[in-house]
Amino acid sequence: MKTATVPLRRPFFRGEKRLRIALVGRTAAGKTAIFRAVEGTYVRNGAYEECDLDIGFDEARVTKLPGIAALLEHRPDVIVQVLDATALERHLEMTLELLQLGRPLVLAMNRMDEARNRGLHIGTKVLARRLGVPVVPTVGHMGYGIRELFSAAADAARRGVSPLPLAPSLRLREKLSPLISVLPKDGLPPLFVAARMVEGDRAFLRPELLKDIPGLPLADELHADRHHVAAILAETATRPGGVRERYDWRYWLDELFLSPRLGLVGSVAVFAAVLYIVFDVSVQLDALTSARLVQWVSTWQPVTLIDVVGRAIADGIAGLIGIVVPYMVPLVLLLIVLEQTGIMARIAFAVDRVFHRLGLHGGVALPLLLGLGCNVPALSAVGASTKGAERTTASLLITFVPCSARSAIILALAGKYLGAWGVIGVFAVAAVVIALMGQLLRRRFAAETVGQIQEIPPYALPRLRPLLHETWLRTHEMLTIVMPLLVGGSVVLALLTYFGGDKLVNAALLPITGWWLGLPAVLGVPLLFGVLRKELSLVMLYQALGGFAVDAYLSPNQIFTFLVFLTLYVPCIATFAVMTKTVGRRRAFGLVSISVGVALLASGFLRFAWRAVELLAA
Repeated sequence: MKTATVPLRRPFFRGEKRLRIALVGRTAAGKTAIFRAVEGTYVRNGAYEECDLDIGFDEARVTKLPGIAALLEHRPDVIVQVLDATALERHLEMTLELLQLGRPLVLAMNRMDEARNRGLHIGTKVLARRLGVPVVPTVGHMGYGIRELFSAAADAARRGVSPLPLAPSLRLREKLSPLISVLPKDGLPPLFVAARMVEGDRAFLRPELLKDIPGLPLADELHADRHHVAAILAETATRPGGVRERYDWRYWLDELFLSPRLGLVGSVAVFAAVLYIVFDVSVQLDALTSARLVQWVSTWQPVTLIDVVGRAIADGIAGLIGIVVPYMVPLVLLLIVLEQTGIMARIAFAVDRVFHRLGLHGGVALPLLLGLGCNVPALSAVGASTKGAERTTASLLITFVPCSARSAIILALAGKYLGAWGVIGVFAVAAVVIALMGQLLRRRFAAETVGQIQEIPPYALPRLRPLLHETWLRTHEMLTIVMPLLVGGSVVLALLTYFGGDKLVNAALLPITGWWLGLPAVLGVPLLFGVLRKELSLVMLYQALGGFAVDAYLSPNQIFTFLVFLTLYVPCIATFAVMTKTVGRRRAFGLVSISVGVALLASGFLRFAWRAVELLAA
């Protein structure tokens, strides 16, 4: 097996030694687009916008500054200037001023796509040689070049080499020399300070120095000189009539997934395709595999204790197959295909800002979507793509996503007895809970969340061998971790019922089922069986009530309350097993406790609210 070697560049910028990056640029250069591409779920809005960012092994704090004067107050380790490639001459004038500061500088040559569309070829390497600073081509609103830009910033700070300024003409230097000779030694480059004073910058204005020095150049002369140098640089680096890109399928896919106008549309289209798999293809696979197995197992009516244990083992295996074959394998395959083709990275970039409101990055979008099929592969995906506070937040929110098993129960009960609005109501409650919990967790972990650079890889076709290998890596845990828990839990609950322990369970759960949720006491066991697998709750509900006509035993309020609680509390033991591996046992127990607590609060509140409306209507 081949191993890759990654060279480590030292020193590392971490903790108190984190890198300070200032993001500057003229209006319309794309500075805000680049900042939005790397901002975390928590942005400090003090005097200036700033966020924390991970750059490989390095940590940085990125601050978006309005202009050059703010740089003197901020004193960053490295300056990143964003330039508009379609108006290079005008933006290079600011570059010439920044060169005089004597700070490490990196240029982001932004809007390169528009420059190419106009037939302009920008020689970034030529410009880098002329200026002595790194020049990185970027398309900020599409995420291209962002990783390379901030990696270059970290390397520039690590080298600690400041570029040499391009001095004004000899005549202007001679005119400025008397002023430079009387400037106080405050650590700022004298030529830069003198030029700013002459140009009337209020931050540097010292009338008492200017009035005693005759013959100073006018501000127009300095500007004209800088404009002349910028024009020469722009002409050197720009070649009109460059090769125009052909609009192939890659271009149009990028327009669909990365365009600010169509990005969410493209993401929704992929979500719709995944939903089709969840609610159509997986259902058909379930009918061909696990449903037949369950039907065969259900004909086994155990009498002796050995039969009871055997039936429980068969139920556990059938439940495992019902998770893996119709739902987990197709969804994991789809997830890996989207990753290998590069589409997932583009969806993550498109929905990044929307997910920030939940305390998450865009990379968690598809795992949350996969939770509609099964929470188990969704948690596995989260474990592979997140870390820290974001992993904890995503793991908890996924437990509130109605998986296919819970969706089937909602459709079976609410669809039949409450109508379409009942179904919409249950799903709406789940959506509201996810949004509210996301906001709460975002505030709880605000200090821990950092920005992530959403890398945009090139498009590629999926390869069969890596696809199958990665699918096995993400699903084999079901055999080693989840299967023993499913089978063992099934045996325990079967023995509990065989020896009459179900009555004790119902009695123990009476404060929850009867007093708080307003449900019949016999529904304690069906709710408990939902921990093993949610479909069992529906089967046990019919058994506990003694018939299939649920509305003969439960009121609409009770049906709605039962469904809300069943939807929100911890999905199943398989989910808990994978969560334990994802976030650790202690944190998994904490998240499960939160899940149960939220389910109790939401369902109880809605029960009493429904009852209050009924009383008012009467």
